[in-house]
Amino acid sequence: MISLDVPRYWRSSLARASGAWSPALAPDGLSVAYVSDRSGAPRVWVHDRRADSHRLVFTGPHQVQAVRWSVDGEWLAVQVAPGGSPRTQVWVTRTLGNGLRQLHAPPGGASYLGPWTHEPGVLATSHMMPPPSEGFVRLDDVATGDQRTLAAGGLPILLDLDRLNRVALVRRGPRGRRTVWAVDRRLGKEAQLLPGAAPGSTDLGRLSPDGRRAFVRSNAGREMHALFSVPIDAASRPERAVVVAERDDGDLEHVDLTADGRTAVLAWNVAGESVCELLDLETNECVALALPEPVAHDASFSRDGRWLAMTLEGPTHPRAVWLFDTSARSWQRITHQELSWSAPAAQPTLERLRADDDMVLTGWLYRGTSIEGEPGPAVVYLHGGPEAQERPSYNPLFQELVARGIAVFAANVRGSSGFGRTFVDADQREKRWRAIDDVATCVRHLVSIGVAAPDRIACAGRSYGGYLTLAALVFRPDLFVAGVDICGMADFHTFYAHTEPWIAEAAYPKYGHPVHDEALLRSLSPIHRFDALRAPILVVHGENDTNVPLEEALQVVDGARRRGVPVDLLRFAGEGHEIARPDNRELFVRTTVDWLADRLLLA
Repeated sequence: MISLDVPRYWRSSLARASGAWSPALAPDGLSVAYVSDRSGAPRVWVHDRRADSHRLVFTGPHQVQAVRWSVDGEWLAVQVAPGGSPRTQVWVTRTLGNGLRQLHAPPGGASYLGPWTHEPGVLATSHMMPPPSEGFVRLDDVATGDQRTLAAGGLPILLDLDRLNRVALVRRGPRGRRTVWAVDRRLGKEAQLLPGAAPGSTDLGRLSPDGRRAFVRSNAGREMHALFSVPIDAASRPERAVVVAERDDGDLEHVDLTADGRTAVLAWNVAGESVCELLDLETNECVALALPEPVAHDASFSRDGRWLAMTLEGPTHPRAVWLFDTSARSWQRITHQELSWSAPAAQPTLERLRADDDMVLTGWLYRGTSIEGEPGPAVVYLHGGPEAQERPSYNPLFQELVARGIAVFAANVRGSSGFGRTFVDADQREKRWRAIDDVATCVRHLVSIGVAAPDRIACAGRSYGGYLTLAALVFRPDLFVAGVDICGMADFHTFYAHTEPWIAEAAYPKYGHPVHDEALLRSLSPIHRFDALRAPILVVHGENDTNVPLEEALQVVDGARRRGVPVDLLRFAGEGHEIARPDNRELFVRTTVDWLADRLLLA
């Protein structure tokens, strides 16, 4: 076991750097609510632009994930994760921080924050419940307590409502096969947008203020996500849908509209970096936004559309809230680090390599500080998802490893998002063997370009990346001298048995069904190949993780010990699937860097 005491001599400003995200502009644009962990845990802060001041808003003891500002300016709604658990709850408070109360905490389920409606004090929420329920979405009047159900079934998530709450957009379905439905509350009817048999997913949308048109993101029948305009009165007729924005070289990640519905902000993913545009939906005129950092998240407009708040970050700068003036075309960062913080220096380069079947893979290479021209120690790092992507974002673990002379290759193996539908679907079910092969391809690439010494390479990853790390260690034990499994799955059978039911159901198309694909899932589960395990393992897990439950970590520890393989467990109380507290993040980075350095660096 590893001690959880943090020595005073190891206090990394890189790992303790605060982040800020989920900006929500007040309707008048004079204040911005956002989430930041600068106080030691994710909490809600409000920036007053006139006084250039920041104040902490009391939202209870739980970690905050997101915040929304009501259209009348009177309320803040927050999505919280008690103890870091995926069983999230929705709370509301007055904007001054009084009147806090819990809105939803379904027993054994999760509530998700939706948009505030244009009806004062009415909030939309989505709910996942244990069987036999398949979830529901509803409207809540936070003043009167009145509740109105909008839709139910199919793992529903509410995306938007029109100005009069007559039409709602609801997302349904599992990962990679999602659909968006228009729900007419007056007629009690539903219609699927972009229906048909074309493979793909339609998963994000916004409504025009009058509710007559939806703007939805979809890659159904195409490689890259594009923005479609769909008339609501012809929702079931896909021939009426029109593509209003697309790129051959990029995937549409996010779309949001101004209150008048005239302008959309579009965030594209182009080879991992963000490209943002303001699109006039009436004239089709498009204006590019020159971003001060390479990766953008979130979007929030002021009511008049002049101000746009976004979260921006880069490899040397953590997430921060920035404000864009659409009239002056200028950016201003409104959240900052402490004066004692020093930015790291390592800038990654994008590498391209070919898999055995000629599929193109990519990854971000952070070169170590080994002797010039000589291969040295390296870590192949695998992200979660797998429908996610390594991007040039801030990662203190990578920066600290590089500072110790260890190179990091943050890989995008098949199954990653951002490279088209074919690539993201290329690891489904029995194709997962190819994703495991891709890890070996990454090792060969690092050796071939002279970055990594073959006998000094480790594999590490988080969530699905933790699974892929374990799989690489047992299916290709000749390649790695150490492995770090961060909240990864060891056995698909136990994962499905203990994870949340709505998480399991959403994962069936990606991993396989626990009954119908039992033999395949057993063959792909690393725990059943632990007789081949050779490399020592560091296992990291949050005790409150009900996405990938702690049982997965404990069976890795037990399986390694029974075979005499060195294994260490770093177990976090009060954390779930994410390590959210800065002090725990520092402990994680310190422990992992020291542990890898002991096994990769020459004495």
